[in-house]
Amino acid sequence: MKNDALFSKSVANFKHWLARTQNSNIMRIRPVFLLAIYMTGCSTGEIPGNQSGIDISINYPQYWEYNGQPVLLLGGSDQDNLFQMPDLEQQLDRLAAVGGNYVRNTMASNDSGNVWAFHLDPESGLYDLDEWNPQYWDSFQALLELSSQRDIVVQVEIWATFDFYRENWELNPFNPKNNISYTVERTKLPLEVPTHPIYCDNPFFWSVPSHQNNMPVLHYQQRFVDKLLSISLEYNNVLYCIDNETSVTSEWGKFWSEYIQKRAKEKFKTVHVTEMWDPWDLDHISHRETFDHPEIYSFVEISQNNHQLGEKQWTNGLKQIEKLRLAGNLRPVNNVKTYGNDLGTHGGGTQNGIQSFIRSTLFGSAAVRFHRPPSGLGLGDTALAVIHDMRMATDRIDFFNAKPHNDLLDQREENEAYCRAVPGKDYLVYFPDAGEVELDVSGSGSELELAQLEIMTGNWIVERRVPDGNKLSLESPGKHVIFIIQ
Repeated sequence: MKNDALFSKSVANFKHWLARTQNSNIMRIRPVFLLAIYMTGCSTGEIPGNQSGIDISINYPQYWEYNGQPVLLLGGSDQDNLFQMPDLEQQLDRLAAVGGNYVRNTMASNDSGNVWAFHLDPESGLYDLDEWNPQYWDSFQALLELSSQRDIVVQVEIWATFDFYRENWELNPFNPKNNISYTVERTKLPLEVPTHPIYCDNPFFWSVPSHQNNMPVLHYQQRFVDKLLSISLEYNNVLYCIDNETSVTSEWGKFWSEYIQKRAKEKFKTVHVTEMWDPWDLDHISHRETFDHPEIYSFVEISQNNHQLGEKQWTNGLKQIEKLRLAGNLRPVNNVKTYGNDLGTHGGGTQNGIQSFIRSTLFGSAAVRFHRPPSGLGLGDTALAVIHDMRMATDRIDFFNAKPHNDLLDQREENEAYCRAVPGKDYLVYFPDAGEVELDVSGSGSELELAQLEIMTGNWIVERRVPDGNKLSLESPGKHVIFIIQ
């Protein structure tokens, strides 16, 4: 009976996997033969491929699914290289306690007390790129394990761009002066890179075969990525991003995206990869490399849009999602960095940071996270309250079938209110501040119930029945108020 159950489960999982690979070259193989290959990994009860964890939703391809169910990813964290935090488990517990399920992890070592990926000889002070530092990789595995236990998705950024420029490059093991594995003469890598990454002055990012084909450097880059994948491919809660705010050639990102996906396929796994471009304007041509190439990037990262303030952030984000829909390649759009903190210089301060997080959620981002302080709100009390209350609000409506519907709001001024709705069934209206609009509820067909949630307190402060009618007047008494009408 146990073997019969295992076989039935295997066949069901095979069908699910087959549906997800229907457009790939693997479909040229006969399905019966494929099933035989697929079943070879099942003799011990281990089913190859993605049987659970993070994947693109079949029914709602604009969103992710986790363990087979559509999921909205909401999160925040106090560091970007989360695996190097000493209080990692506490950070994840705080996030999970408020319904959060999404974090960012750069493979960076640019903070005080961080370690690098390679062994450091204490006598010479030089790194050996052929020998790993176990502390670095054990910490990375601990992050994935602890996150998996809490059903938290980790978006991993492989190349931490700012580790390869200015003062960080002075300390980086890949700098020829810091290792025993290669020389300046052999690699042509500079000892100093005093400029900002936007100038692309470090040839480290031009090593791929379609550019400089710098084999000595590429060899160690491949070793680093292979080591990372040897850990991460054992988990099903990982998304991949090639770089942070890159300005380099698209060939670099394409090379590593295809490489990662090939490595995953060798393990009968499906993984999802994106690239993060530096320009704040999503209409910049560099962003088209992700928007226009789903065969390379299975999801899109638009965090830089969060430098835009007010309604412009909503308009630009929504426009890009609609472009994907019209082009026939709709897929998840993530916002892994929501800027805005009164202590920082980006994102228009704390109030706009809260607004950006909520607007991103409502216009259709598949994943939204507060950036680390001081550029964002991290996982402080304000961020925790917003994540908790947005989870409550979005869970209360038919969120995945709902769409942005500001067209249902009359007498609306710029940035006054935002609507997401299934017309005739569910309406969610968000007010960033005090204001008043009229909501078109025609076609609802019955008496409606109205609930009012004040973000930051988590209290449903009003709940009442409203009579039938075509228009419903909504008035917000202050900042960050959500109305739900059903």
